[in-house]
Amino acid sequence: MIDASVLIVGAGAIGGVTAAQMADRVRRVAVLDADEEHVRLMREPGLLLDELGDERRVRLDAHADPAAFEEPFDFALVTLKAPYLEVALGPLVERGLAETFVSLGNGLVQDRIAGLVGGENLIVGTVEWGATNLGPGHLAQTTQAPFVIGEPEGPPRDRTRLLAEALGTVSEVRVTENIRGQVWSKLLVNSAFSGLGAVSGLLYREVVANPAGKEAALALWREGYDVGLAQEIPLEEVLGVPAEALVVRGPEDRQRADEALKVAMGYAGATKASMLQDLEKGAKTEVDVINGGVVERGREYGVPTPLNEGVVGLVHAMERGERRPGPDAFDELGALSG
Repeated sequence: MIDASVLIVGAGAIGGVTAAQMADRVRRVAVLDADEEHVRLMREPGLLLDELGDERRVRLDAHADPAAFEEPFDFALVTLKAPYLEVALGPLVERGLAETFVSLGNGLVQDRIAGLVGGENLIVGTVEWGATNLGPGHLAQTTQAPFVIGEPEGPPRDRTRLLAEALGTVSEVRVTENIRGQVWSKLLVNSAFSGLGAVSGLLYREVVANPAGKEAALALWREGYDVGLAQEIPLEEVLGVPAEALVVRGPEDRQRADEALKVAMGYAGATKASMLQDLEKGAKTEVDVINGGVVERGREYGVPTPLNEGVVGLVHAMERGERRPGPDAFDELGALSG
């Protein structure tokens, strides 16, 4: 039993699975989620968790109102989607309900969270494993891969080590002193594979299995990698491969990239993009902090990002109901790469 108290803020796919896996392994675990039906089912009869094909129910201390909590938690794990950060985190800060907040969301949201909770109260992390929201009270973990966490500045502290122990009840944990590089490497995964999964309606491995999808993924990866280089960010390994292994600039890079894709898909191939799950529910996606994050930094540093801009445009059109996800999007994006 890990002597830590943890509040999961947002019990979607990643947050809900994390809470269920931590239950009975960490001293105190609770869940805060705005979906009252989801909360009710997590409490009774319990969250139905499909863990890589094995199902079990886990009763959770889940609430829709932060006023239900009186004692502060050691950690608040923020797994919310970007559009809901301000609404959810404001009351937690006002009530002093967490000593340390942990950013575990997609895209470039760390600065926004730091602005809400205070930079000194934040640990930054990424999640490389995947999960799917199957409806209220029903979640599935689809892949296995690590968490990566680190202090925004400087070496690990006692709180970092305690967080690693708590997250270790769920999956492998790596602690890095280069969390900025890790966040950008994870952004490459999300911009390439989640972005293309959203616009095509395909799993990560299905994107790569489609020749046009594979080319689009490699082109998106190269754009984001070049933006990272322009910022002088030392990129970290992600999905079992160095970030540079998926950069194709000429025929000589093809074999290396193909081998790296096989490794990466071994970790994440079964992942259904969170943005695709949002589109299917008619919810707003995080494309503006994922592909849009690459575009924004690209403009700032003078690096062209036409494919990432294309993904942003396609996803917004799908959010508006003007078109539906489909593999035809690959050819459309391919035309942008010249």
